[in-house]
Amino acid sequence: MKNQNLINSIMKKKNEIPQIKNEEQYEALKDKGYSKQKAARIANTPNTSKKGGTSEKYENWTKQQLYEKALQVGIGGRSKMKKDELIRALRNN
Repeated sequence: MKNQNLINSIMKKKNEIPQIKNEEQYEALKDKGYSKQKAARIANTPNTSKKGGTSEKYENWTKQQLYEKALQVGIGGRSKMKKDELIRALRNN
């Protein structure tokens, strides 16, 4: 019975450990200098193997659209930013 309790305890702990869906991409991002958290977030997104998105380039967005996106992702100081600063902040977030 003790062995079964030990096995159950180990399995429970294993299930509590966050899992990375795309380990290769996660390691590559960490090697590029990304934080563990950001690398995990990117590696765990659906369709991580796809290159690029279908979104229009930020340079083609209006300043208002950039501001709203910055608000959505929680970038501080956005009200004082110029368009190029908003783009830089969004890309580095």
